[in-house]
Order: sequence, then structure tokens, then C-alpha cells
Amino acid sequence: MYVIIIMYRIGDQMGNMQNNNISNHNINNSFRATSTVSADNVIVKKKARYKYTVFDKNGKQIKGYFDAFRRIDVESFLTTQGYKIAEIREVKISKISSFLTFQNEMRYKDLTFFLTQLSTYIKSGIPLTDSIVILSNQTKNKKQKELFKRVVYELTTGVAFSEALARQGNVFPRLLINMLKASELTGNLTESLDDMASYYKTADSNRKQIISALTYPSVVLVISVVVLAFLLIFVVPKFESIYSQLGSDLPGITKALIAASNFLQNNIIKVVLVLAAIIVILIAMYKNIKRFRFAVQFLIMHIPVIKDIIIYKEVIMFTKTFSSLVKHDVFITDSIEMLGKITGNEIYKNIIKEAVTNLSAGEGLSRAFENKWAFPRIAYEMLVTGEKTGRLGPMMENVANYYEEEQKNLVQRLKSLVEPVMIVMLALIVGIILLSILIPMFSMYSEVL
Repeated sequence: MYVIIIMYRIGDQMGNMQNNNISNHNINNSFRATSTVSADNVIVKKKARYKYTVFDKNGKQIKGYFDAFRRIDVESFLTTQGYKIAEIREVKISKISSFLTFQNEMRYKDLTFFLTQLSTYIKSGIPLTDSIVILSNQTKNKKQKELFKRVVYELTTGVAFSEALARQGNVFPRLLINMLKASELTGNLTESLDDMASYYKTADSNRKQIISALTYPSVVLVISVVVLAFLLIFVVPKFESIYSQLGSDLPGITKALIAASNFLQNNIIKVVLVLAAIIVILIAMYKNIKRFRFAVQFLIMHIPVIKDIIIYKEVIMFTKTFSSLVKHDVFITDSIEMLGKITGNEIYKNIIKEAVTNLSAGEGLSRAFENKWAFPRIAYEMLVTGEKTGRLGPMMENVANYYEEEQKNLVQRLKSLVEPVMIVMLALIVGIILLSILIPMFSMYSEVL
């Protein structure tokens, strides 16, 4: 960086001088029909939006919005929460307001805290609804506070806890909703809460590891783009002006650099807009076009090292989730179908579809994973062993634990490999540009001497 600044100052000074001169466990058919009902299948009456103004116990004024079936439901709910109502009126739900109130899926960190605390309160003998009220009062996050209030409202209308979460849109993961639905049938809610808290804690840890491994290369890449743009826009033109006035014969690499600099200077806004448009289009295509998403994922999963990180991540998700579902007596076919809805990877979706087909035909689960490049051989062999021994759940948990360790080691190796490579690449780019600028200068000096 110091070299760049020095070159810029040299070019600036020279320019001034010249002027002067980027095995299935079946529960029952009725459970199969209900256990997989999630946010996709919840049918509710359309709600109206109400704007309210209330006062808390301390006399503090609170304003907000609430979606409910009737005005009296909002009034009743707010009253039971200890608020003194000043005003409640119905407002229209515009597309803009609906967009502004949209909530993304809850972060794994917050989800872990929510599930852990909820389990603790219930184990202490506090009713479910009261436990969520306590969580609502504890949080300082306004969006979460409103979210918990909406869940409490749904519970007061008599719906099940899983359905109350499902009615919050995309906030709560479908896996959690389905697991809670299963626990409601088996009566082990706190156990499911603890298992899901552990699951999302691990998932959050794995995600942080991958982000940590990619953060440094991303920073170096951004710096490289900024440095390159700075050189092309500010440094190169100064030397171009000098060389053109001197009328010296420039090498091919210097001519190419000057041409790139001139193009970037004259079209910088167009370049930025085109790149932004391409990124937006690609993201839209990735989200909405299944074949395009498959092609992108297929290509990425064939990049060395990156391939293993993605495969390990998917295997961990598959085996850990499957183990939890089996542990809670979810029918194997239902479990596999649920996993197909959870994963965003089209390669694994296809494998899971094959697994469902095999199970329906009376074949073993492992058959679909045999000789699949996206499913490690070790995981396959342990899956086969689990089927043969009747310990499929515990064996899948072992697979998850094994690949969690493998992923940690791989991420560490990636970090140690990528950092020096990115630094070397940045040095090469800057070095080539600087040499392209300096070579004609040395030639001129040699001619003079």
C-alpha cells in the first residue's frame, strides 16, 4: 500500500513538472397426516391489522400494530397483558406496510436462547403461555417482543404451540415446527426444546466457522478490487500523460493497462450499474429457477476444498436432523420427506427423493445413498450399519459428530491455505501494474544515460 501511495505521489509530481515543462419406525397413519403439517399447510382465517395505543403499569405510552381476527380479540389480549387501552382502530394492510413488517427467519443464536429459556421455564412449572410472556418482557429487541406477543395471542385463541409458531410466517424454521408438532403428540415438549436448542447451537457454531474461514479472503478480495481501481483511475493516467507527451514507444502490457484505465475512467458508472444488474439477475435466477440453482450448486461442489465444506455441512444437517426425528418417533418416511423440504441444496433434494421412492417400494434407506459422489463413503457405510443393527438414530448421531470434527479441521486448513494465497495474488496484481508503469520509465532513463 505504501508503494502505491509513493507511486501516486511520484506520478503527481512528475505530472506537475511536465506541465511546467470487485427399517422404518411406523407410528400410525394419522400421525403421518398431521406431523408434517407446517407453515406450508396451516390454513387460517384472514386477519385484520389493528393499530393500538396503550399504557403500561408505569404509565409509559406504547404504540404498535397487531394482526387479529376481531377488534375485541386485540382488546382482550392487551388487557390480559396488563395494559391500559387508550385506542384500538383497524387500519388497511398495504403492500408497503406488509413489506416493512416482514421478518426474516430468526437467527440461530436467538433461536437457541429462546428454546433454552423456554424449556427452563416450563421445567420450573411455569405454563407455556406465561413462559413466552416472560421472554417477551425480558427481551430488549422490539421485533422479538412483538413476535412473542403474537405467539402468545395465538395461544390464547386455543391453537397448538407448533401452529402458533407456523402462523408467524418464515420466522421459525419448518424443522422446529414439525418437531414441536411431533412432541405435542408424544407429550415430550421440553425434551424436544432441549434437542432443538442443542441442534441450533451446533448449527450456529458450524456456520460461524465457515464465515470465519471466508471473511479474510473476502476482505482481501475487496481490498484488491479497491487497490486495482485506485491504480487504474488515479495512478495510471498520470503516467500516461507523461509518456504521451514524451512520445516514447510503450510495451504491449503498458498499452493494455492504459486502455483499461481509459475505459474505466470513461465508463465507471456504467460498469458499476452493469455489475450490480448482473448480480441481481443471478440472485433472482438462483432463487427462482431450479435448474439454474442446480447447475450453480453442482459447479461449486466440484471446486476443491469448497466441495468438501459443502458436503460436510449437508451431511451434518441431514444426519443430525434425521437422528433427532427418529429419536422423537417420527416415521422414517416422514423424516426423509421433511429433510427434503429443509435443505436448499438441489443435489441432496434429488437424493432424498430417491430415498423416499425406495422406502415406498419397500427397499432400504441406504440404497439411495450408495455410490453417490455427494454422500461420503464413510457416512454411507455407517448408514448401512445402522440399518442392519436397528440403531439408525444413534448411528446417524455418530456420523454427525464425526463430520463436525472433520469440518472444523477442514476449515482450519482452508484458513491457513487461503490467507497466504490471497496475499500473494494481491502482491502479484499490484506488482504487475506497477512494473507496467515503471518499465517505460526505466527504458527512458536508460536511453538518456
